Amino acid sequence: MDLILTLHGLLRWLVAIAGIIAIIKFAIGWLTKAEYQPIDKRIMSLFTISLDINLLLGLILLFGLGGGFLPDRLEHATTMILAVIVAHLSIIWRNSSNSAVKFRNNLIVVVIALLLVFMGVMRLRGDWLF
Repeated sequence: MDLILTLHGLLRWLVAIAGIIAIIKFAIGWLTKAEYQPIDKRIMSLFTISLDINLLLGLILLFGLGGGFLPDRLEHATTMILAVIVAHLSIIWRNSSNSAVKFRNNLIVVVIALLLVFMGVMRLRGDWLF
């Protein structure tokens, strides 16, 4: 259980870093009217996959390893599930030919998902860093 809990806690940093990179890249792409490139798709994939893996680890902790169904843990899990759902909304415009729409919408999705992640972590831990 300790290993999964440690991985779950450390993976939040990958989520945060991928989210910050995505915000910067998508904001620049949107503002400069750049073309949406395969690297942009990979950045979005990294963000959503890291969220997915962290959610899976969290659900294993909650249901599989006796994490307990305390109200703060349930609120944390619910907030994180919402963050993952929001992040996956990017699939709606994946095949759009309008790069500006992709950059703008992915930017909005990442910002909202990260805000949910920060709120969920703070609800459970009381802060983000420790």
